[in-house]
Amino acid sequence: MRKERKYNLLEQKEFRRDLRKGMTSAEVVLWQMLRNRQVDGLKFRRQFGVGSYVLDFYCPELRLAVELDGAVHDSEEAIVYDRARTEYLWREHGIHVLRFENREVFECPKMILYEIRSFREKVAP
Repeated sequence: MRKERKYNLLEQKEFRRDLRKGMTSAEVVLWQMLRNRQVDGLKFRRQFGVGSYVLDFYCPELRLAVELDGAVHDSEEAIVYDRARTEYLWREHGIHVLRFENREVFECPKMILYEIRSFREKVAP
């Protein structure tokens, strides 16, 4: 019996690559803060596929997704979609999700890093 692949599905490869090439300005700024193990030695991946979803940033060690939300996430439809997505990630993969608005990357980037570190302390003291 062949094991079903759940992460970085091959049929999403081009899509994930396009997302990396076309990152929003907020994603670029946050990536500069997360990359190369700059946050307490934690490895983050960008545009990481989990099932049919693609996470903005993912830390495998903490099973933590960091998602940046722009104005498109303000609609009722998007809120319902994001909630279902978050529930799926937790229920099926044990992945926690921290969500931040794009503007927070520019207005209070240290708060985002603080939240990541606080999460780390809760799960891996």
